[in-house]
Amino acid sequence: MTEINSVTTLTRDGDVAIVTLNSPPVNALSANVRDGLYEGFKQAIDSDAKAIVLICEGRTFIAGADITEFGGAMKGASLPDVQAMMENSPKPVVAAIHGTALGGGLEVALCAHYRVAVPSARLGLPEVNLGLLPGAGGTQRLPRIAGVEKALEMVTSGRHAPAKEALAMGLVDELVEEGKLKDGAVAFARKLVAENKPLVKVRENNAKLEEAKGKPEIFAEFRKKNARKFRGFLAPEYNIRCIEAAVNSNSFEEGLAVERKLFMELMTGPQSAAQRYYFFAERTAQKIPDVPDDTPTRPVKKVGVLGAGTMGGGIAMNFLNVGIPVTIVELKQDALDRGLATIRKNYERSRGAVPEQTEQRMSLLTGSLSMDDFADCDLIIEAVFERMDIKKDVFAKLDGIAKPGAILATNTSYLNIDEIASATKRPQDVIGLHFFSPANVMKLLEVIRADHTAKDVIATSMKLAKQIGKVAVLAGVCPGFIGNRMLSQRQREANKLVLEGAMPWDIDRVLYDFGFPMGPFAMSDLAGLDIGWVKENSKGETLRDVLCEMDRRGQKTGAGFYDYDENRTAKPSPVTEKIIQDFRAKKGINARTISDEEILERCIYPMINEGAKILEEGKAIRPSDIDVVWVNGYGWPVYRGGPMHYGDFVGPDKVLAKMKEFQGAMGDDFKPAALLEKLVAEGKKFSDLKA
Repeated sequence: MTEINSVTTLTRDGDVAIVTLNSPPVNALSANVRDGLYEGFKQAIDSDAKAIVLICEGRTFIAGADITEFGGAMKGASLPDVQAMMENSPKPVVAAIHGTALGGGLEVALCAHYRVAVPSARLGLPEVNLGLLPGAGGTQRLPRIAGVEKALEMVTSGRHAPAKEALAMGLVDELVEEGKLKDGAVAFARKLVAENKPLVKVRENNAKLEEAKGKPEIFAEFRKKNARKFRGFLAPEYNIRCIEAAVNSNSFEEGLAVERKLFMELMTGPQSAAQRYYFFAERTAQKIPDVPDDTPTRPVKKVGVLGAGTMGGGIAMNFLNVGIPVTIVELKQDALDRGLATIRKNYERSRGAVPEQTEQRMSLLTGSLSMDDFADCDLIIEAVFERMDIKKDVFAKLDGIAKPGAILATNTSYLNIDEIASATKRPQDVIGLHFFSPANVMKLLEVIRADHTAKDVIATSMKLAKQIGKVAVLAGVCPGFIGNRMLSQRQREANKLVLEGAMPWDIDRVLYDFGFPMGPFAMSDLAGLDIGWVKENSKGETLRDVLCEMDRRGQKTGAGFYDYDENRTAKPSPVTEKIIQDFRAKKGINARTISDEEILERCIYPMINEGAKILEEGKAIRPSDIDVVWVNGYGWPVYRGGPMHYGDFVGPDKVLAKMKEFQGAMGDDFKPAALLEKLVAEGKKFSDLKA
């Protein structure tokens, strides 16, 4: 065995040289890995071996680039150097794939003359998820091997293709038995030598490109079909252009030059910076300084959910999906029956629904009318009406029913959890688990730490969130926690802007163009304007009151802020416009013209400012946690990183100047956070704050 460097070795199996890479955890293409591969292949080529196998130790083949190197100066052998060494080898090179061959890993494998894989392997080019495109020939080689349509779908979705599918599309030449990858790859290499098989260079294979030449409709149709999904993102479009270049260029090198140019544009642009930032933000959110990774957790083998409404039912589904039995309790039989029927219907309607799977999940669900049936549950989640007296009554009862060590969780979106916990004799077992609606779909889970919450309860909740496929963020107790507290700033300004002269559809358009899936008024119509509205208490004091009194309660009644046709397509409403004009006249307000720029600043900057207050109060651990909440729970466009990252992008000094300007003109709703003032005074950004 020859040790090439700390991560690469060169060994022999008879006449086959084996270059082995071992750089935990995922064999990412760091400078050390690239140097090892380059030198390893060089020595293998110079030896008397007849073929070369590239294989990786650990749980995976090369799973991509080393993201931490992005944007820095490149050291050591470049990736194209390694690829050229492989591709131009006078001896057949076989890539042996297990785990995942992703991004740069697949781009390396595509420079081998042949590829073998175990059936559990997956291959893909997921760079689009970081706002990038494959920058080492991936967009030029993939369509040559898999065809244009398949390549378009893979590079714009970042999807990982299973080995069997990769074999069908020609991405892999042979599947070998699990656990016997090295033997299978060596045998395959020997066969190539024995049969004198050609050294296949993917870059020279133009047959599948020729099929797409002179057919621009392939690209036009693909863009049209995915327009909604790609809206606002640059990377999918740039990936498409690279594959167009593969088809239309006169040579591989010409296409490669287009790929390189567009890659650098994305790499140095704000969208990829935001998406790479977010990639790390989501992983960092799991780290809680005073709750280390090795904190013991409590076993959760059975869950209780109080309330079988939309929220309770959705919460229950999360646990059923991963095989955890759930007891769901309602006060009345009809409400329980309705809740159980809705859960079944949700399973039956879900994409790819399998009757056996629905039955298996429903078999884990027990309906009950008695909270006493929570006695053997390890975790009980309350999802009842959002009123403090009701919540405290429920927790006092649970305190007498739940077994010692059971976690008592509230799904409140706003209320003080310390006060809720005070209704029990075990405040250390009480935590907030704020699911977002629909709870079986939305990825965000705000985990709310109260004053007395035990560390093992926090650790258990964070671990459980991951188990049920949620992205968890820890928050402290304050009205609205992180997400809704910041949302209230936007809502307030949106409503004020309407009174001052903007129309709801103007505000919605500006926020939609910024990248949100919908604006605040379209969102209100979707949710229902009568949520929390009590007819008996209505005095027509707000626009919402007036609309609800006219039975304009949103999409469900065919009219709210907007008018809706039978397909629920929204159009600006002359009725609403007249209501707003009358409302302004009644309040003595003279409408003024409001620019799109003011709408955006008034809606977004107070949110950033509120985020600063949340940080200075210690209710969020770090700015990036706030961004994870907003991307996952409220549709903040990931290519803008989140409100705090956006604050850094705009510049905290500019945000502060605007807040002061608005404060002078419109009052203390815009009072700058002390932390924002401090950052600007010190010439720092939110990203400089450390947990």
